[in-house]
Amino acid sequence: MAANVLQWRSEEDTLKLIGILDRDSLMSFWDDRHTLLEGKKRLDLSGLERVDSAGLAMLVHVQNTGATSAPQIVITGVSERLRTLIALYNLNDILLTDSALLAS
Repeated sequence: MAANVLQWRSEEDTLKLIGILDRDSLMSFWDDRHTLLEGKKRLDLSGLERVDSAGLAMLVHVQNTGATSAPQIVITGVSERLRTLIALYNLNDILLTDSALLAS
């Protein structure tokens, strides 16, 4: 079985995550998150195949620990499976996603 791999790509004001975001793969991102997210307005998850509860916890942390002077990062490209996980953990009012912005 192949190892879980998480990759990322910077696209202007967006950081795109690609692969699998789980407890086995997130440490490489976690270690560099401040540098990777500096100046970013969006975190695009459309390239993710799977996100587990550890990955979801990291997303909550990343979004809610940004600099107070910087706007909060909007999470885009959220899959239906991740939307379900967000709802199960009652995080709809905590995570700022593109679908939450469209609903308001």
